[in-house]
Amino acid sequence: MGEAVQSSARSGPTLSDRLAASSLAAFIAGAAIGVLGGLVGLGGAEFRLPLLIGVFGFAALPAVILNKAMSLVVVLTALPARLLALPYSDIAAHWSIAANLLTGSLLGAWLGAGWATRMHSRTLYRVLAALLVLIAITLAASHIGPNGSLALPPLARSVITVAAGAGIGVIAALMGVAGGELLIPTIVLLFALDIKIAGSLSLLVSLPTMLVAFARYSRDQSFQVVRSNTRFLIVMVAGSVTGTVIGGLLLGIVPSYALIPTLVGLLLISAVKVWRHQ
Repeated sequence: MGEAVQSSARSGPTLSDRLAASSLAAFIAGAAIGVLGGLVGLGGAEFRLPLLIGVFGFAALPAVILNKAMSLVVVLTALPARLLALPYSDIAAHWSIAANLLTGSLLGAWLGAGWATRMHSRTLYRVLAALLVLIAITLAASHIGPNGSLALPPLARSVITVAAGAGIGVIAALMGVAGGELLIPTIVLLFALDIKIAGSLSLLVSLPTMLVAFARYSRDQSFQVVRSNTRFLIVMVAGSVTGTVIGGLLLGIVPSYALIPTLVGLLLISAVKVWRHQ
C-alpha cells in the first residue's frame, strides 16, 4: 500500500486536483475583475478578456466567445436590480434613445461577430489590442475629462446615435463585452442625461445586442468552447458577481484620482501583451 501511495505521489496532481486548482484560479480572477468593474461601474469584461488570453491560454476567438457568454450572464443579473433602483417612468421617457442605439448596434453586433469568426488569429489579436487602447482612452476621458453634451439638431443627433450604436455593436461583438464603457459616455455626450439613467439605458441596449452577437457566434465551430468549459465559465461568473459586490462596497474608499489612472494603465499593458501574443 505504501508503494501505491508513493507511486501516486510521483505521478503528480490528479485530474480532480487540477480541476480544483483551475476552478480556484478562475474564481479568484473573476473576483478581481469584478472588484475592478464594481469600482468603475462596469461589468469588467474589458479586463477579463486579456486574462482569458494571457493567463488561461485561450486563443483569441474562443476567449471572445467565453467573454461574451460571461458578459451576458452579468448583464442579465444586473438589469433587474438596475431597473428596480430607478423608477420605470424615468427610463421609459428616453425610450427613443435606446431605440436609435439599438437600430445601429444590432446590425453592428451581427457584422462584428461575423468578422471575428473570419479573421486570421493574428489579425484578431491586434484588433483586440487596438480596441483595448480605445477602451482605455474612453475610460480616461469619461472620468477625468470635462463633462458636457453636444449641441446638435434633432435629425443630426438621431443619425449620429444610430451610427454610434453600429460602431459600439461591432466593438462589443469583437471583444465579447457588453459595451457599457462606450454606451454610457455616448449617451451622456449626445443627450446630457444623468449617468444613472444612461447606465440603465446602456443595459437595455446591451442585452439584445449581446444576444444577436451570441446567436451569430453560435453558428461557428469555435462556439464549442462554451460547452467544453461550462464549469470554468460558471465559476468565473460566480467570482465576478462576488467581486462586483465587494467593488461596490469599496466605492467610497478608493479615490477616483488613483483608481482611473491605474485601470487605464492595466488596459494599456494588456493591449501590449495581447498584441504580442502568439
